[in-house]
Amino acid sequence: MNTSTPSSCCIVGAGPAGLMLGYLLARNGIPVTILEKHGDFLRDFRGDTIHPSTLEIIWRLGFLDEFLALPHQKAERLYGEIDGQPATMADFTRLPTRCKYIAFMPQWDFLNFLHAKALQLPGFQLIQNAKVDALIEEQGQIKGVKATVEGEAREFRSNLVIGCDGRRSVIRELAGLEVQRFGSPRDVLWMKVAKQADDPEWSPGHRGPKNHFIMIDRGDYWQCGYSITQGSFTALQETGLSAFLQQVASASPFSLERLQLEIADWDRVKLLEIRIDRLQQWAKPGLLCIGDAAHAMSPIGGVGVNLAIQDAVATANLLSGPLRKGSLTLKDLEKVQRRRAFATWATQSLQIMISKAGKKPRRKPPGRMELWLRHRPFLPFLFGRLIGMGFYRELPEEAQK
Repeated sequence: MNTSTPSSCCIVGAGPAGLMLGYLLARNGIPVTILEKHGDFLRDFRGDTIHPSTLEIIWRLGFLDEFLALPHQKAERLYGEIDGQPATMADFTRLPTRCKYIAFMPQWDFLNFLHAKALQLPGFQLIQNAKVDALIEEQGQIKGVKATVEGEAREFRSNLVIGCDGRRSVIRELAGLEVQRFGSPRDVLWMKVAKQADDPEWSPGHRGPKNHFIMIDRGDYWQCGYSITQGSFTALQETGLSAFLQQVASASPFSLERLQLEIADWDRVKLLEIRIDRLQQWAKPGLLCIGDAAHAMSPIGGVGVNLAIQDAVATANLLSGPLRKGSLTLKDLEKVQRRRAFATWATQSLQIMISKAGKKPRRKPPGRMELWLRHRPFLPFLFGRLIGMGFYRELPEEAQK
């Protein structure tokens, strides 16, 4: 078994949280090794909304113009339907940020950009095709991980292991961290539909009967999502692809014939199983989980990526000093959870409330209070702030020398 050179921090998972945290720590002079189980970032239907809060972080880091040179679409507002009527759900145009819009960008472009920036810093390395098999624990302290890299067993010893490996986190499972699960009434089926020259303009948001349909402009194709009752995918498959596509056609601007041409078999329909959960404790001696590994989010509002990025910024701000001094303790790690706990709880509570509100069909007309609220001009700006900036704002501190 080959043993690697010890590093100050070993991050598992090269998603948005992992790469942002790796960049920020390396920027502060802390050696970082990131282990990623895949060989690249090319995976469809990953979170790809870059919110104003994240764009503000990128601006503070000094490379916003370069980032926005990448292909993306801007959305200053999100639209939807309420009782069949079009409505502005969120408006970002009055946010106190440099960018007053959401940028829709394929996640692999975002990750490749962060990786390229991190590679310019000494002490940063990303190791791909690295499958974590076990934690290294000595005298009650996590001291690193054991992993298989290209078929070779290796050890990566470090002062701190950080799990950024998503909602199916291997790190939190190996660490035995307790998970509180809240469930979800819906799942999402994702599909691609090639663009045509005469396709209508389409603003990002939820459209169609019962808000079951979402469509995102990807340049040369439409990324389409259709919301279904959780656990009903197998029954849909048994009913047949044609019947399913008829449902999608009734909620989308596409004809059944076009959908049948584009989606010829079930292999072109990808299931996203929605889950909302969070860890009771994010840390144990020598180990910390952040992002989806600490709190899986619903797709509502597309906030998961941006909460993960804010976790990464808070982690770098709070732990860079102790890591540099070699004085890191469990109390330092617990500070990250305390700082991020309210934003996590508040966001998940809002998502759960919205999910429950849409679970059952309305049996009576809206009351006077609801009707009054619907016509309040401040509501889209309020939701714009909650979606675009979150409940707690994190900004990177000046690089430590």
